[in-house]
Amino acid sequence: MSAATAVPRRAEPPLPWLRPYQRIAGQAVLRRIFRREGGSVSIEIARQGGKNELSAQIELALLLARMRAGGTVVKCAPTFEPQARLSMRRLRNRAAEAGLSILVRSEGATVRCGNAAAQFLSAEPTANVVGHTADLLLEADEAQDIDVETFDRAFRPMAASTNAPVVFYGTPWAANSLLEQAKAANLAAERTDGVRRHFQFDCNAVAEEVPPYRAHVDGERARLGERHPLFRTQYLLEVVHDAGRLLDGASLAQVEGEHERRSTPMAGERYVAGLDLAGAASEERDGSRDRDWTVLTVARLVPGGEGGPRIEVVEHQAWQGVATESLLATLADRLRRVWRVRRLAIDATGLGGPIAELLTSRLGRSTVEAVTFTAERKSRLGFGLLAAVHSGRLRLYRMDGSVEWAECRRQLELARAVYRESRLMQFHVDPSEGHDDYLMSLALAVWAARFEGGERTARGRLPEPVTAERIPA
Repeated sequence: MSAATAVPRRAEPPLPWLRPYQRIAGQAVLRRIFRREGGSVSIEIARQGGKNELSAQIELALLLARMRAGGTVVKCAPTFEPQARLSMRRLRNRAAEAGLSILVRSEGATVRCGNAAAQFLSAEPTANVVGHTADLLLEADEAQDIDVETFDRAFRPMAASTNAPVVFYGTPWAANSLLEQAKAANLAAERTDGVRRHFQFDCNAVAEEVPPYRAHVDGERARLGERHPLFRTQYLLEVVHDAGRLLDGASLAQVEGEHERRSTPMAGERYVAGLDLAGAASEERDGSRDRDWTVLTVARLVPGGEGGPRIEVVEHQAWQGVATESLLATLADRLRRVWRVRRLAIDATGLGGPIAELLTSRLGRSTVEAVTFTAERKSRLGFGLLAAVHSGRLRLYRMDGSVEWAECRRQLELARAVYRESRLMQFHVDPSEGHDDYLMSLALAVWAARFEGGERTARGRLPEPVTAERIPA
């Protein structure tokens, strides 16, 4: 007799509202709970494929099954606001849709049904979660974004004395994340006893069950490009490497254009620009050749294309060691009177802030966007640049033998990407190899184009509100 059949069995709830692939994972979780097998399960489902819906249905089934006997589900998320609270809201909504509002009630961060409860907690390192016990189930939502040490110290012990299963939900990111560690351990255990513990359903698996979902995925593929880190991790369920080149050889080939460089605009065309300002730190270096440059990238927007307008860089202008007042006058005149740019994104970090304000006073707030390089904003700039490259929308002017042409491509070749927690990316050129002023100016020009081009959001809608995730792009 096996260990599984030695324990008195109790019928698991059928989870009728879930799609087939969700039921496979959900029933495996419930089986571990009702057979008191404990252990770990990891679940990866492509974005908007129903990962959070699966979790809510499991929670609701447990609350109903244990409303008399009692028991507690503990679910942690990287943040309480909005992630844990959204999970609470989803659970309450599912109870209401099933006509169970009179049974399922909320009390603070807890959802109760009779003697059973689901407790929702923040997994932020500073959160105080001491004293909770998960005797039915411990869940880690978006486990790839939860600090490993925090989970092991504060949450894993909650299920130790009760042998409750631990379920890790998420989509891949870095190779050393909590989700990847759980996945590796589960796959190793599967090879030993043949019992499935890891469940992975990428965008193709979801589309097999939900045909309209494929249109959404095709839209994201066009917008981001199939090799974009966010598409690879959230839809193809691939892990990104911790560090490497921002652009590979194929991506560098994609940005090569056939159009001519221009020093003046053409009538009827729309232009945007990105301006990276020389940092004050460059003045402390020895020799003017090692100083940063102020780099202006001008691009025209060409309508059409699945992912948005094509962004064709038509001009680079660079200055080194020019007095601020003189440079401001030159920039304002060229941008307003010559190029008549529709949008300018400017690096407003540090000393760039006052310069951005001065340019705004001359060009107008509707034209200038001051971009402060916080970790989150710079990450969005990098992902935006990658999306434009991988979707084929960004093109540089053809080789003209100029210093600007050569330096821009050199920096693109040298640019590195480092993937951080919470899906943040840092991109830069190693200072030992050179500067990144052309790189940042180009990223800012792409950022400016998103406003004039009509920023797209994720397309497509899943037909089943019970199982469709609603996560903003």
